[in-house]
Parts: sequence; structure tokens; C-alpha cells
Amino acid sequence: MTTDRAQPAGTTHFGFRTVAEDEKVSLVRDVFDSVASRYDLMNDLMSVGVHRLWKSAFLDALRPRPDQSLLDVGGGTGDIAFGWRRRGGGPATVCDINREMLGIGRDRKIDRNISGHIGWVCGNAESLPVPDRSVDRYTIAFCLRNVTHWDRAIKEAYRVLKPGGRFMCLEFSHVVAPGLRQAYEAYSFNVLPKVGEMVTGNRDAYQYLVESIRKFPPQEELAAMIEDAGFGQVSVRNLSAGIAAIHSGWRL
Repeated sequence: MTTDRAQPAGTTHFGFRTVAEDEKVSLVRDVFDSVASRYDLMNDLMSVGVHRLWKSAFLDALRPRPDQSLLDVGGGTGDIAFGWRRRGGGPATVCDINREMLGIGRDRKIDRNISGHIGWVCGNAESLPVPDRSVDRYTIAFCLRNVTHWDRAIKEAYRVLKPGGRFMCLEFSHVVAPGLRQAYEAYSFNVLPKVGEMVTGNRDAYQYLVESIRKFPPQEELAAMIEDAGFGQVSVRNLSAGIAAIHSGWRL
């Protein structure tokens, strides 16, 4: 099921709700602040651990190198940055709008004894506190759908990447297998909010998560948006029949 994403002027969607554009940032921040302490546990429960395989495939495609820097946007708890460092990548910076999530990430780095430089910056994907042409790799994993203006976030990625730099997005997407699509819809709407309520005490947060996935553009539409921002060699790779997808592009 794909829900119409058109909105009246000055408004945007927050799940299936229509809200003022300037409200969405605070609403999203509240959602993730409320579930930060159990965010990683919920990821495991919701995907039956499959999100770890998706992130591993994402990092395989990223091919970290010690002479490259990474900006990971919306990666507060650190999974992508930690994987980047473990696989030999250079310095990493995690930028997230949620201070609670960043705090969890910093604590996890210490607990897991992860070495090397990882910076933690609070900032918005639509207006990154990062200089032009300053990073080699930009990643955004399970975050872009929470941004108010997807196109602005992608243009910001283009701005901060060096020429020849790579943009990579890992996000929930649209299932391409009809039989699986029906089962996934039933699981998403009937099970996930209930599990979210039991684990985090916040059913609404996971109702929003399910709805935000349905409002997100399908694979081809997102690829076109990435091309419109100026990226070349844009590609799409479906994971688990399109439950998630990796989008990649190169800064010209």
C-alpha cells in the first residue's frame, strides 16, 4: 500500500497525520527521545535481527578505507560509524537531531571499546553543521524518511561531499513481491505497534514508524530525487525483496 504523499502548502506528513512543516522536527525528536534507551532492542525485535544483515550489506558496499572520512547522518546510536571503523575506515562523524540518541551512541562506543576518532554532532539533515566539500562518504540509514524535506537533505549531502565522494542511503522501502507485500502489511500494522508498546511503553512511536514507511517514496522515485540533486551513477539494490533498499550515488 502506498499512501498519497501530496500535502497542502505549508504542511507535511507525520505518519498519516498532516502537520505544519515547522512542527515535524520537534515531533520526530520527541519520538526518538522517548524510545532511545530501547531503540536497538526494538530494531532487533522488529526485524528479527535482519537489520544487522542489511547494515552489514550496506557497509560491504561502502568499502571503508583508512584514507576516507565518513559523515553518518541520523546514526545516533552508532551502528554505521562503528562498522565503518571496525572495517578500517578513517575518521567518522555522527550527526543526529536527537541528543538522547547521540548519548546512547557515545556510551556504546566506550562500552564496546571501539577505537579511533568518532565525533558526535547534534544537527539537522536539512542544514548540516559541516563545511562544503569536506567528507569522502555520506551515509544515512533509516533516517531519511523522518526528515521533513527529503530533497533538501539529499542536496545537503551533495554540498558536504568532496568531488568523487559517495552518497549512500539505507532505508525501508516498498516490497516488490506481491505475496510478501500482503504479509508484511499485516505484520507492520497489527504487530509492530503492539510490540513497541510492550517494550518501550510508546505504541504511538511505532505506529508512526509504520506509517512513515508507507509515506516514503518508492525506489525509482527516490533514485530520481538523488539524480536531481546532481549525483551520478545512481543505483538501487533491494534487500529482502524491497523491505529495505540501498540507494547509492556519486558526487560529480
